[in-house]
Amino acid sequence: MLIREQLEEREKEILAPWASFSARSKGREHEEPQDDLRPVFQRDRDRILHSKSFRRLKDKTQVFITPDGDHYRTRMTHTLEVSQNARTIAKALRLNEDLTEAIALGHDLGHTPFGHAGERVLNRLCDEGFDHAAQSVRIVRVLEKNGQGLNLTWEVRDGFLNHQTAGNPATLEGRIVRFSDKIAYYHHDMDDAIRGGILKNEDVPEDIAKVLGHTLEERLDTFVHDIIATSYGKPIVEMSPQVAWAYNAFRQFLFENVYTNPKAKGEEKKAMFVVEQLYQYYLKNIDLLPDYLKHRMDLGDSEQRVVCDYISSMTDRFAIARYEDIYVPKCWQ
Repeated sequence: MLIREQLEEREKEILAPWASFSARSKGREHEEPQDDLRPVFQRDRDRILHSKSFRRLKDKTQVFITPDGDHYRTRMTHTLEVSQNARTIAKALRLNEDLTEAIALGHDLGHTPFGHAGERVLNRLCDEGFDHAAQSVRIVRVLEKNGQGLNLTWEVRDGFLNHQTAGNPATLEGRIVRFSDKIAYYHHDMDDAIRGGILKNEDVPEDIAKVLGHTLEERLDTFVHDIIATSYGKPIVEMSPQVAWAYNAFRQFLFENVYTNPKAKGEEKKAMFVVEQLYQYYLKNIDLLPDYLKHRMDLGDSEQRVVCDYISSMTDRFAIARYEDIYVPKCWQ
């Protein structure tokens, strides 16, 4: 028996009946031979980890644009924290940890430079709209590996598409990532806001703190333990009503004090201007796009869509460098 088959059999012994089993996956868009060592979700996890899109997350904004400090989160460290939280919950609930990790590691591949600020610009400018969750799916379907895509399983792609608040993942593992994404950024955005002198732990309203805890560590611990305690032994992934209320109240507190705070968002208008100028420039200079993107137009994609593909793939640093190359005069030598 192949090692993959042994691992698939082990899932039947260990996982809850309502877990996603590797051997029962809905499969890939394009059929391909099975691996002898790895079940399908583990294989997807590895493909994401080795992709260029994943590596670019290290230089994409989480909340603070181009922060002056080594310890502020980036989109990659956010992704790793989501993965850690999600794997802890999945293991405790006897759900598929490989699937959970694959969704967690790839859920933000489609994010633009400068975080949600860049996303808002592309969504406004592109007639077809732009959404980073849908872009994550597009990357692994048709853009990665110079247009070949990663050919991931249906369950992983569904988790990407539905990881936002309005999403409805088809698997319990996808629901774990949907919660873990929010838990991670509530935790680390508060931590970064404290580091940046915007907030103190004592600023959290007492009615929220009584439920979630008075420190960063206590709040994270409460979220994770509550989901596990509420969902254990059941085909659900949910919070208790009390913690769900505090979860939403804490989110509102962060929106009012961090996500719209001028100190945290002081450079956002400049970043949005850079994204808009790059979009307009490449729309007028389609011939400068990489060949694999121009090929997408041969397959029926619009000019606006492929320009979004190119801009959204940029890191913060690369976007700034391209803007400077195009618009900032150079000294004559």
